[in-house]
Order: sequence, then C-alpha cells, then structure tokens
Amino acid sequence: MERMIRRLKVNALLFVGLFIATLICAAIFNEEILHYELPKIKSSQPEKIVTHIGYTVSFNTNWKIPNWVAYELTSEEVQGVEPRDSNFLPDPKIKESPSTDDYENSGYDRGHMAPAADMKWSKQAMTESFYTSNICPQNNNLNKGIWKNLEEHIRSVATKYDHIYIACGPIVSLTPKTIAHNTISVPDAFFKVILRQKEDSWSAIGFMMPNQAEHKPLNKYAMSIDDIEIITDIDFFVDLPDSIENKIEATYNLSDWDL
Repeated sequence: MERMIRRLKVNALLFVGLFIATLICAAIFNEEILHYELPKIKSSQPEKIVTHIGYTVSFNTNWKIPNWVAYELTSEEVQGVEPRDSNFLPDPKIKESPSTDDYENSGYDRGHMAPAADMKWSKQAMTESFYTSNICPQNNNLNKGIWKNLEEHIRSVATKYDHIYIACGPIVSLTPKTIAHNTISVPDAFFKVILRQKEDSWSAIGFMMPNQAEHKPLNKYAMSIDDIEIITDIDFFVDLPDSIENKIEATYNLSDWDL
C-alpha cells in the first residue's frame, strides 16, 4: 500500500511538473508569435519575406526594393556600440536583390529602411542592414536630412520605453521612374509607422515624406496609421487586439512622441 501511495505521489508530481512546463512553453510560444511590428500587404504586390537577425523584409521582386521593412527596437539596443559598416551587399537570401553597382551614378543615395544606427547592438545585425534588400533609391537631401532626423528622433523615443515597433518602406507609383537599366523602381515617397506601449497604454503614429529635398519640422509629416494604410494598401500592427488597433490607428497625439 505504501509503495502504491508513493507511486501516486510521484505520478502526481510529474503531472504537475509537466503541466507547469506546458504552460511556460505556451507562454513563450505565444510571446514569440506576437510580432507587433510585422504588417500585411492587402494588395497583390509580389513579396518575398525574409527574416534577418535585426529586421524582417518583404521584398518586391518587380520593384527590386522592399515593400516594407519591420523591426523591434529596444532601449538597450539603442545603446549599442558596434561600428558602422559601409559594405553594401546583395541579400544572400533574395536572389533578385540588386547589386550595389546598380546604384552607381544613378543620382540617388542607397537609402536604408532599417537604419544602420539602429543595428549597433550586433555585428551581424549591422552587416545585414547593408543588404540591398533593405535599400531604396533615396534623394540625397532627404536621406541626410529629415529622414535621418526622423530616425534619430525615433531612437530618442526608444530610450524612454522598453521597446518600440517600427515598419517603413517606399511608396511607389503605378509608372515609377527607374534606375539600373529600368530594373529598380524609384519611390515617390517613403512611410514610417511606429508603435509603443507604456504600461497598459498603446500609441501609434505615421509619417510620410516625399522623395525630394524638404526641410519642414517632423510634425508636418505626421499622420494617422489609417491614412498611411490607405496610401500604401498595407495593414499595420495586425497582431494587436482589434479594439486597440482600431483606436490607435484612427488618430495620433504628437505629444506622445515628443513632437
């Protein structure tokens, strides 16, 4: 009888341990699949989705530039010290990604979507940020001006929160200008959307900047996520509960973003 009781106790302990382990695994799994930064294209644009260590890219094989690039940025990552790389490379996971020579003498910069300065937390992340799947033809004044200012402002915001979620990319017309013997589309503009959480409060904001030289304050380019979705035909922050997503995408508050 004692032996049977001991076995029952052991079996009960094993069952409880297995149950707890299952709950922990489920929690970890659920956390892993909630990638708030990842959007979904609503149109029929071609895309190859590839995940690198620092960002995920949806690459448009017709345009030879991304549909979107998305990533999470933490306050710790902003403090990274990895030196900036300068070696642009075709993406080894996307055979259609351009050669860096395709941008030579084009009149456009090789403009990062996920900025190299956001990838200073890892040598691999830094290297992969220079893949041409993360690059678009960008006006030099935009690239070194207000687009860079927006990137820097986002890093400043990221230091105030544990993490923020970012998606960005080009806005391309139906008949775009092209470079590299008509193989790479030149965007008319660029978008960037940002999501942050502060305790139980969520906030989001969008930006759109024309692919030309401009020098307006950042708040002049701000708009709601709903407006960006209409322009891009991309659905953002799809992993959020609808009740939260619908609310934060309909409007924006500049003060939430120090603007």
